[in-house]
Amino acid sequence: MSKECSEIIKRLKSLHNKKNVEGMRRFGIKSKNMLGISMPVIRRMAAETGKNHGVALELWDSGIHEAMILASLIADPELMNDDVLEKWVNEIDSWGICDQACLNLFRKIPSAHDMAAEWAVREEEYVRRAGFSLMAVLAVHDRDSSDSSFKKFFPLILNASSDERNFVKKAVNWALRQIGKRNHRLNREAIKLAEKISRMDSRSAKWIAADALRELKSKTFG
Repeated sequence: MSKECSEIIKRLKSLHNKKNVEGMRRFGIKSKNMLGISMPVIRRMAAETGKNHGVALELWDSGIHEAMILASLIADPELMNDDVLEKWVNEIDSWGICDQACLNLFRKIPSAHDMAAEWAVREEEYVRRAGFSLMAVLAVHDRDSSDSSFKKFFPLILNASSDERNFVKKAVNWALRQIGKRNHRLNREAIKLAEKISRMDSRSAKWIAADALRELKSKTFG
């Protein structure tokens, strides 16, 4: 391990907050190694460190929850090859790391749309969540892609809406809502999809549809 990585991990460990760890667990974040450090603190550390792909790889390999999130902030998306992406997505062990990695890093990779589609059909819980979380953050931050780029996700949303696993169904719901809030055209299409999902014989699907429809039908566009 490099000296810089060792110093960062030492600093992270010095900020350990048992009370915050307990709070994180109550919110369903149950990584093996958590320190209870807030996101503003992690983001400040990322700003101080700057982009450093080598250190990012080392931080991720530490297995420490906050170090893995910090890794997603300082990694270079242009250097994230397929092997590293596969390794990282398979090592995610909480929705916190999953969503931060999607927001901070995965969405910036040129193949992000393809990655989302590929992960969404995988069986592993956090890999599948990553697929739908990535769709959601792309819907918010990728302002250049066409409506068709997001409509291609609809069959995947439909197929996964019967997945009863909590962290998956919430990500499916998130993807549907965020795509439906991009513009009035996708809003109409997302409402139609949600109504179709509501007719499925699945508790998860009915929850996804009801929650999404409340927000999508209240959305107004200027």
